[in-house]
Amino acid sequence: MSQLARPDALAFRELEVLVRNLGEELARFRQRALQAEARLKQIAGASGGGGDAAAAEARVAALEAENAALAERLAQATERAQGMLDRVRFLRQQHVMEGET
Repeated sequence: MSQLARPDALAFRELEVLVRNLGEELARFRQRALQAEARLKQIAGASGGGGDAAAAEARVAALEAENAALAERLAQATERAQGMLDRVRFLRQQHVMEGET
């Protein structure tokens, strides 16, 4: 009969190891969550928002508007630079053609 009990004992030990590993993993997740909460509070305190969600949303909206404005300025600058490059190429071609004649 002791051999019949052995598979149960083996299964129980495997279950025990799994539960222990799960408990350790849960403890790690809890530690990470606590660290993330502490970091969030630190960021909220540093930004002066005090954790106010409305202030954070307003700040995000302002940053998104600023980002859109900067993207528009970048597109305009790229267009102007491309135009200048086209003019330089044209002038270089003219210069080369004048040298051939």
